[in-house]
Amino acid sequence: MTVSISKLTSKVVGDKRRYREYKARTAQLPASYRETVDAVERYLMLFGPGKAESIQSMLDDLADLFEQSAASRTPVRAVVGQDPVEFAEAFLRNYPEGGWITKERERLIDAIDRAAGDAS
Repeated sequence: MTVSISKLTSKVVGDKRRYREYKARTAQLPASYRETVDAVERYLMLFGPGKAESIQSMLDDLADLFEQSAASRTPVRAVVGQDPVEFAEAFLRNYPEGGWITKERERLIDAIDRAAGDAS
């Protein structure tokens, strides 16, 4: 499989540009929304999808949600609820592809199945 340098360069530059645009969008949010997005983003980056496109789609959706919430003056707690971890986990369930934790869970299950003689 060959990948042209120009195609690879445009992919990397495009991803960086899109991420910078996301960061610029969230920087414009009121302080409480911006702080919440930063905290949720940190969590999502630990447990979220492993594919760059999926990550960026997830972050774009996060920015959309908080931009709309700020515009309608929806309180942060009304957006994330009383359990921010549950909010983040529910948000993550929309982006299941490529998550490292999903891969590790599958590896664990496979390893135990093999050890127990359950593998087919």
